[in-house]
Amino acid sequence: MEYIVFDLEFNQGFDKTLNKTVSNERCPFEIIQIGAIKLDSNFNIIDTFNSYVKPEIYKGIHPFIGKMTGITLKDVADAPSFPQAYKEFKRFISSKDPVLCVWGTGDLKELYRNITYYNLPSKTLPKSYINIQHYASIYFDNPAGRSIGLQNAIQILELNQDKSYHNALNDAFYTAQVFIRIYNPSIVPDVYIYTTVKSSTVEKSTKKQINYDRLFEEFSKVLNRELSKEDKKIIDLAYKMGKTNQFLINSNKCKKR
Repeated sequence: MEYIVFDLEFNQGFDKTLNKTVSNERCPFEIIQIGAIKLDSNFNIIDTFNSYVKPEIYKGIHPFIGKMTGITLKDVADAPSFPQAYKEFKRFISSKDPVLCVWGTGDLKELYRNITYYNLPSKTLPKSYINIQHYASIYFDNPAGRSIGLQNAIQILELNQDKSYHNALNDAFYTAQVFIRIYNPSIVPDVYIYTTVKSSTVEKSTKKQINYDRLFEEFSKVLNRELSKEDKKIIDLAYKMGKTNQFLINSNKCKKR
């Protein structure tokens, strides 16, 4: 068994005119760096992978992303496209019985979402994975529902912090170090199943209007006469009041007559 501990850095769109983040719903987080550490079954580092990815969806680097990661347009300008970087990453993963290891399942989700966006094959990706953050949170006895951050885990374990955070390769290295320290036989791989995220775009529905001609026509048939203006006002009011449901009662409490 070999463990592929990987991390991703993402980019988002930014509208300078509106000074706000903008997103393509099919791929709101575009991968701009892939970093990975390969461990053998004895937890020795046997290989590394690091690649910037040229952005195609969001051409510029989001100001916040640039500040957090230090990644600039110059870094990614001549980088391979995502399909190329993904192909190299899969080649790196290829080994005997590989298990993907991540700090939280978010990176797995966005990896698959980027793959889907470019219509690339994902069947050859290992389905076995370990969420190291989950096991670290248990190890440090974090309250249920609260996950520990990578930097906090490194600090608590008093591990060397000579590398900058929010760099895919460095974060993969730190994640691997935590994994090595907290590993025990109860930590076993799960199976990751990616569920396609449906677009949240909701089509604007046209405002529904009452067809008064048909409504009055039906009442006219029931009453077997022409409706007066007063009749129409009462029907209109009754119809609108009925739609509020404020006059509904519990049928179980109704007395039999």
